[in-house]
This record gives sequence, structure tokens and C-alpha cells, in this order.
Amino acid sequence: MKELSVKSSGESLESLKRQKADWLKRTEAQEARSTKFTTVSGEPIEMLYTPDDIEALNYKEDIGNPGEFPYTRGIHESMYRGKLWTMRQFAGFGTPEDSNKRFHYLLDNGQTGLSVAFDLPTLMGRDPDDPLSEGEVGVCGVSVSSLADMEILFDKIPLDKVSTSMTINAPAAMLLAFYIVVAEKQGVKADQLRGTIQNDILKEYIAQKEWIYPPKPSMRIITDMFGYAVKEMPKWNPISVSGYHIREAGSTAAQELAFTLADGFAYVEAGIAAGLDIDDFVPQISFFFNSHVDFFEEIAKYRAARRIWARRMRDKYGARNPRTWKLRYHTQTAGCSLTAQQPENNIIRTTLQALAAVLGGTQSLHTNSMDETLALPSEKAVTIALRTQQILAHETGVTNTVDPLAGSYFVESLTNKLEEEAEQYFDRIDSLGGVIPAIEIGFFQREIADAAYRYQRELDQREKIIVGVNAYVQENEKLEIPILEIPKEVELKQRKRIAEVKANRSTEATDSALSELHETAMNGGNLMPSLLKATRAYVTLGEMCDTLKEVFGVYDEPLVF
Repeated sequence: MKELSVKSSGESLESLKRQKADWLKRTEAQEARSTKFTTVSGEPIEMLYTPDDIEALNYKEDIGNPGEFPYTRGIHESMYRGKLWTMRQFAGFGTPEDSNKRFHYLLDNGQTGLSVAFDLPTLMGRDPDDPLSEGEVGVCGVSVSSLADMEILFDKIPLDKVSTSMTINAPAAMLLAFYIVVAEKQGVKADQLRGTIQNDILKEYIAQKEWIYPPKPSMRIITDMFGYAVKEMPKWNPISVSGYHIREAGSTAAQELAFTLADGFAYVEAGIAAGLDIDDFVPQISFFFNSHVDFFEEIAKYRAARRIWARRMRDKYGARNPRTWKLRYHTQTAGCSLTAQQPENNIIRTTLQALAAVLGGTQSLHTNSMDETLALPSEKAVTIALRTQQILAHETGVTNTVDPLAGSYFVESLTNKLEEEAEQYFDRIDSLGGVIPAIEIGFFQREIADAAYRYQRELDQREKIIVGVNAYVQENEKLEIPILEIPKEVELKQRKRIAEVKANRSTEATDSALSELHETAMNGGNLMPSLLKATRAYVTLGEMCDTLKEVFGVYDEPLVF
């Protein structure tokens, strides 16, 4: 069916193909720039796209209307004419007091959702007084090790009105417990909370490397969180399957698309195996994608992701609820594309990446600040990043119509190409036994490393240009933007606070909570009630994680050559 091959002049498709061939023959003889005409992922780009590039497309089955299966054009019918995307700037540094101040600043300046960045000790499930935390407390995010920290972090922020995203994975269940109890203290019930916790451990094994436990118990923790959220937190997303960090590690767009969705399928299968109904828990699964520098490739990636997910959920897994078919996602502009050289140029890069995310149909968006390659963002830089989103939303007109690039010969062809490449990867992953066996033999790691090497070689040979880095370089450049520095006193303050927490809590309540947590881990019960009990007793993050290590052990990555 050739519904998209519009022939307003009455010409046949074969006639258009002949005209295209003649045009290409003439233009190929002309001198071309010495540029490698590929996407940033290395995919060749044709000089000209015409109706024959999308002749196999069926409008209804492959593209459809917005808000209708297969959701290629967006999961909501009116998209941004009905509601703008959530503007959710990633923020967190130093002490909880420092980050709380930044949260209030961002909300006062028009941000519509919070997104919390945690420091490395918190990400690894360690308290500030752990010897391995030395030098890292509060440096790459906010330090949170107990309910006391979380109470300060969200002080005077109404959790029944603000949607919160938390980027935490291996100890995600503990941080979710902290958040639930803070809300309780505000008088807000768990079923009123809106937001997302990343909780994507498979991506950690593949790309980011911040794990604690082996894959099997880690998946058990995640399905426990699914089960708890279905019953107690219907507005909360207990996982955000993250392609962002896969792309930041050096993957191509097709690899980000395929590996992220493969992880998503693995979580779906784990939830089903745990006895959950697909139409109960999958609507609470969200996704997190990167928006890289290749404008059209990124737009096509988002469109392909929605189509693949919808078809798999309905046709392979048998989901009946249309909410299960809809892939919802957050986007962040590409941190790896930011340059230390000429950092003001990062504002332009981020603007174009944000525009790609919007034209691709994102539900929420973080725009990176120009100084993030140098340090955590300053107040001025993060304000510019937020204003970038607001200008796109209110001044450019891109929100006036849904999926304005639909029907583009180039965009539709690229969408198809990415979908095809993703399907090829799914077949390879299945042939290896699934995601976890593929992780254990280093399949994902090798694929990403090879892609990163190819791209770096292109930069070294100047086949690809990064302005200010390998071309248009300014000699003796002077840095003229303010840099946020984290003082050493942050670590001392956090060590003092945790000592006070331990001194002032009930030893009996703490021991009882940790004993129950250990027992629950051993007998296979849902861990969330035990983690909530421990949180209310002011058990620390490190104490909870160490207790589970006694039962689950720790993960050692196999060597990959």
C-alpha cells in the first residue's frame, strides 16, 4: 500500500524514480565538500530522499494519528497544544541544604518538576563516614544517607503538588522509602506522589557501572518495587529505563534504541515472572533517552522507539490496555557533546538538542548547562538552560502542531532504518539467551566500545568536526564563566550529621528494623515494607545496603577483552 507516495502531478512512482536517478547522475558529477555525509552514529545519508524511499509505508499501520496505535507521532492526541512537556532541570550538589535552596530557586523561575542528582557515595549505597566515600561527598550531586537528609532536601516543597525524578539505581528502593516517609511527615499519602525513580540496574551493568548486587537479586528488588507501586503508588513510575547513559558511554543511536528497549522487555518479563499482570505494572514503566547532536537522527529515534514498544507490548506480550502500549519518556540533552573549549557554544548545542527532543515528542526535558563539562552548573548557567526550554515552548511556534516532520521522506526513511537496526539487535540479544547472559559475556560493552572508537577515530581524522575542538580553535582561550566549587566542609558537615543521627535514634528500633530487613531478603517477601520500617527508624542508607549484601552478595564484573 503506497498511501504516502503522494503524486499531485499525476506522475507514477516509477516515473519519479527515473527522475531521481537522472538528477543523481547529474549532481554526482559536481564537486562535493570533503565531508563524511553520515549521521553522528555513522549511518550513510543519501543526497536526496523522495517518495520511493517510503513507498512501503502504510500510513495507518506505520505512522497513524497522534495518540493512536502505533504512537509513532506521539502518545497524546493534542501533545503540546494540550499540555507542554515537564521542564525538569537535573539538580543536586553539596549538602541537602544547598540543594534545597537550588530547588526553590528553580521552581521560583518557572521549572515545573524536580530532578535530583545524588553524589557518588549515595549512588553506591555508602554513607559519608565510609572510608570509600572520602573526597566524593557532595561533589557530583547531593549527599543523602538517611531520612534526616531527605527531610532537609525537600523542606517546604509540597510533595503532593511537585513531581520529582530521582536518578538513583542500585539503592533506588532505599531512596524511594526515604521519599515516601518524608511525604508522610508532610501529611501526603503515597498514592498522591507523582514522579519517577530511575532504578535501571541493567543499564548500570551495561554502561554506567554503579551497581551493588548481582543481576538476579537486583531484578528481585526491582520487581518488589513494581509490586509495591501498583498497589500503593499508582501515580509513580518505579523505573525509568535509561538509554541516556548507554549513549553517553559512546553508543550509536541505533544501539541506544535497541539496548534500552531490550532492557525494557527484560523488566517486563521479570515482572510477569514475578506474578504481576502486564496491564497493571507496565503503564508505570517510563523511559529516559539522550538527545544527541544529530538533529534528524534523534527525532527518528524517538518515533521508532514508540512504534517498536507499542507493537511488542500488544503483539508479543498480549497487553490489552492501550496505556501499556504507550512509551512515555524523559529526555536530557547530551552531556558528552558539551565541550570545555568555548563553553558558550554549548548553549547552541543544547538548544538544538532540546528542539530535537520536542519535535520527537518528549514528555519531559532537561537541558544541560553550558558549564557542566567543567563542574556542576552555576546558578546563571542553569537559568540559561531553563530559559532555553521556555523560549522553545513559548516563542518558536514548534508546539503549535503535533509531529510537524511526519511525512518527511528523510525522517520517515530514517525512522524505518533505526527500527530495522534495532530489530536486528533484538535478534542477536535473543540468540545469546537474553539481556543478562549478554551482559555477562560483555556483548553490550564490546558493541559500545567499538562504536565509541569509530567515532573518536573520525574526530581524530577530522572526518567529523566539533567546533572549537578539532576545528575553529581559539588559541590561548581564557575561561570567563563562573564555576561552582564544592568546599571540603560539605563532607565534614555530612559526617557530623550522620553521627548525630546514629546517636539520637533508638538502638532497639534500628536493630529490629535491620533484623526484619535481613529476614525479608532471606525469605523472599516484598522488601519495600521492611525498607520503610528501617527508614522510619532512621537506619542509614549504608546500613540498609550492607544488610542486603549479607544476603545477596556483591557483583564483580567479568573481564571483557
